Amino acid sequence: MVVDDHPMWRDAVARDLAAAGFDLVATAGDGPEAVRRARAAAPHVLVLDLNLPGMPGVQVCKELVGANPALRVLVLSASGEHADVLEAVKSGATGYLLKSAGAQELIDAVRRTAAGDPVFTPGLAGLVLGEYRRLATDPAPAASDEPKAPQLTDRETEVLRLVAKGLSYKQIAERLVISHRTVQNHVQNTLGKLQLHNRVELVRYAIERGLDDA
Repeated sequence: MVVDDHPMWRDAVARDLAAAGFDLVATAGDGPEAVRRARAAAPHVLVLDLNLPGMPGVQVCKELVGANPALRVLVLSASGEHADVLEAVKSGATGYLLKSAGAQELIDAVRRTAAGDPVFTPGLAGLVLGEYRRLATDPAPAASDEPKAPQLTDRETEVLRLVAKGLSYKQIAERLVISHRTVQNHVQNTLGKLQLHNRVELVRYAIERGLDDA
């Protein structure tokens, strides 16, 4: 599903994705319409602009991902402002691509987003990881009745460590000599055990425990 308030841009993106073999289930031109149509059409991937009339893109993302954590959101925005990128990721976006990207770059980004890989315009991935490292160093409120940490298998921990280092599923599969599908299964099992919703939350969890430095 493609959401953008500029009809010519929205139609061009939709046309490029359809030509690449994607099944386009809906489009929308404003925030409230995006929420309504996404709930009805249930897309697997949402290509979303941030600057929308009626409701900002981050709110659209927050509402839709909150209702369906399996939804992948790729923000496609003209803004490369760090605050916009971080706000989008915190609202549940899987990736962030600038509108200066070429058609093939967009197609590749949508394909990777569908597979669960975080996709960022070069330079922005480091920003996001840096922010999560900063948040991880902030003291968390102590909880006397904090539940015991879930037990991960050695392989799940190994995959989690590589996820925290920013490797894609394909790179992890090659590093561990296992299939892409096996990597996805390990990640999904780990998300379930830790009661997390997406790969961004998983990266933060790993960084908080220092697994990115291991």
